[in-house]
Amino acid sequence: MLDLQYTKNKVECGTDEAGRGCLAGPVTAAAVILKKDFSNSVLNDSKQLSLKNRNLLKKLIREEAISYGIAHVMMEDIDDINILNASIKAMHHSIDQLSIRPEFISVDGNRFHSYPSIEHTCIIKGDAKYLNIAAASILAKTERDAFMERIHEEFPMYNWKKNKGYPTKEHREAIKKYGITKYHRKSFKLLPTPLALKPKKSKNNS
Repeated sequence: MLDLQYTKNKVECGTDEAGRGCLAGPVTAAAVILKKDFSNSVLNDSKQLSLKNRNLLKKLIREEAISYGIAHVMMEDIDDINILNASIKAMHHSIDQLSIRPEFISVDGNRFHSYPSIEHTCIIKGDAKYLNIAAASILAKTERDAFMERIHEEFPMYNWKKNKGYPTKEHREAIKKYGITKYHRKSFKLLPTPLALKPKKSKNNS
């Protein structure tokens, strides 16, 4: 089982993001403060868990966490400030939503911008080391997946309910065939070779 958190006695939140490598959709982050006696032998990096376990853990975390926050940063911001800064912005926004101000922030990964007046540390693969970061990874991924499933109904030809916006062969073939949508990240290399990419209208507006 993972350790609860990085510090021993401080009020600590773990934070993580989902969707950095996607071609479409937001980057989504979560921050979670867990109870000192919280334990769970299944909770781990969200990428290592089945859909069933992610959904079960999402419900558990929302019910048992002292506090949590979830935030999207949308495609326009990603294109404007780049994906790293957008990911950190989403983490900051998720921390803003916490009902209790943490004394310490544990960040998954190796880059972060200091949050005002709160100490932090970056932990590579922290979502496989600490329960609070793993919990944040669960909430970030499940919330972002739900967003992609909703917009799939608007643009079903890209099959976002399955690929969640990641650069799969199927997704790139759809971009090549249909062009791009308002949800695609225009600053990303959407196709391996330069092609004219025309915005695609949703089925509701065509």
